[in-house]
Amino acid sequence: MRGRTVRTAGGLSVRLDPRTFTVVVLLVVAALFASVVLIGTGDFPIPAADVLKTLVGNGDAGQEFIVTELRLPRVLVGLLVGLSLGLGGALFQSVSRNPLGSPDVLGLAQGATAGALVVIVLTSGSATAVTGGALVGGLVTGLLIYLLAWKRGVHGYRLVLVGIGVNAIATAVNGYLITKADLVDAARAVNWMVGSLNGRDWEQVWPLLALCVVLVPLVLGNARGLRMMEMGDDVSYALGVRVERVRLLLMLAAVLLTAAATAAAGPVAFVALTAPQLARRLTGSPGPNLLPSAFMGATLLIVADWASQRAFGADQLPVGVVTGILGGVYLLWLLVTERRAGRI
Repeated sequence: MRGRTVRTAGGLSVRLDPRTFTVVVLLVVAALFASVVLIGTGDFPIPAADVLKTLVGNGDAGQEFIVTELRLPRVLVGLLVGLSLGLGGALFQSVSRNPLGSPDVLGLAQGATAGALVVIVLTSGSATAVTGGALVGGLVTGLLIYLLAWKRGVHGYRLVLVGIGVNAIATAVNGYLITKADLVDAARAVNWMVGSLNGRDWEQVWPLLALCVVLVPLVLGNARGLRMMEMGDDVSYALGVRVERVRLLLMLAAVLLTAAATAAAGPVAFVALTAPQLARRLTGSPGPNLLPSAFMGATLLIVADWASQRAFGADQLPVGVVTGILGGVYLLWLLVTERRAGRI
C-alpha cells in the first residue's frame, strides 16, 4: 500500500506515506550529522563528541565561544537558507508544473540581487540595509512576474516564460549597476553576488527563523490544495479548491522564502532547482514533496558548505560556487537523461 490516512482526536486527517516519511527522517538525520561535522571543522578542529557536549552546555570556555558565537550561527543560516530555497523551489515547480520553474530561472534571485546592489552601489549601505534591499527587490520582482503572467489566471508555461524574460532584464540591470560602482563597492557587490555563508552571525539567523516559523506551517496547511492544482484548474475548482487564492498565497510565500534566503546568504545557485527534483526521485512521489524538498535543500547547502571549506585545500570557495558546480553537473545529467527517455 502506497500510504495510509491517520485521523487525530480533533478530526484532522493526515495521509502518511511510509517511503516519504523515511526519506524525511533520513534527510533530517543527514542534515544534523553534517551540521555537527561542519561546526567541528575549521582552523581549530573540535571532535564531534565535544561539539555535542558544547551544544548542551558542557564544553569549556574556548569551545563555547567557537561553537556558539562563531560557527553555530553560520550553520543555522545555512540550514535555514537551504530549507527556504528547497521549499520555495518546490512551490514554484508545483505551481508552474514545470521542473524549470525555480527561483533561479524565474528571476527572483536576480531581482533580490538587484535590490541589494542598489543599496550597495548607490548608498554604500550597511549589511542590514543590503538585507532589506534584497527583500524589497525579491518582492517587487515576484509581483512583476505575477502581473505580467496574469491572463484570466496564471498558467505554468506563461509564468516560466515571463520569469525567463524578467531574469534576463534583472541580470542586465545588475551588470549595469556594477559598472557604475566604485572599486570598493564593486568588489563588495561581486563578493555578495557569489553567495556565501562567511561572516554570518545571529543577526541573520533570527529574521530568517521567524519567517520560516510563520511561512512553513502556512505552506503545509495549503499542501492539499497545491496537490489538487497539479491535476489542473478545472478539476481543482470541482474539488472545492479556490485556485487563484491558493496560488497567489503560495507564490507569495515562495517569493518571501527565496528573497529572505537571498538576503541572508546572497544568490546561492541551483539549490532551489535541484532539491525538489532530488527529493522527488528519493520519495518516488509525483506530488509537491514539500517537506522532503525543504530538508533536501538544507542538507545540500550544509554539505556544499563543508565541501567549500575542506575539499579544495587552502583555497576555500564561497558556497555559491560549489552549489553552482554541483547544480550545473546535475542539470546536464538531467537533460541527457530526459533526452534519452525521449521527453525533450
